[in-house]
Amino acid sequence: MLVCVPFAHAASEHGTEAEAQDMVKKAVALVKSAGAEKAYKVFTDHPDGAFKEKDLYVFVYDFDGNCLAQGANAKMVGKNLMTMKDVDGNAFIKGMIDLVKTSSKGWYGPYKFNNPATQSYELKRSYCERGAGDSMVCVGTYFEKK
Repeated sequence: MLVCVPFAHAASEHGTEAEAQDMVKKAVALVKSAGAEKAYKVFTDHPDGAFKEKDLYVFVYDFDGNCLAQGANAKMVGKNLMTMKDVDGNAFIKGMIDLVKTSSKGWYGPYKFNNPATQSYELKRSYCERGAGDSMVCVGTYFEKK
């Protein structure tokens, strides 16, 4: 019985795809109501726990690959990460941008990304929508390989 408890707790720490989509919709609404600059600060700094739930967080890139907000690692803000690749050579930022340019919103992935909670590479899918101007607002979910 004790062996199951930590596993159940760890599984509950993963956000769901529905929660990720909901967070993106709320983030896009904040961009529209408060303006991009204020919203990006909220996404990166999480005042009062805003836009950070379980392992979910918002990240925003413009269509040139510049990081405008990053809820897990503020050091990425201001960097151009268009050519960043996962451990398998997948240029996932470019892939997400291409998806949003083509479809305005949708799921991208899977790709491998370092989970800040476990400090290991895990499979991830991200839900993205067009944000202010030529930008995308995304939230990713980590999942077990099936």
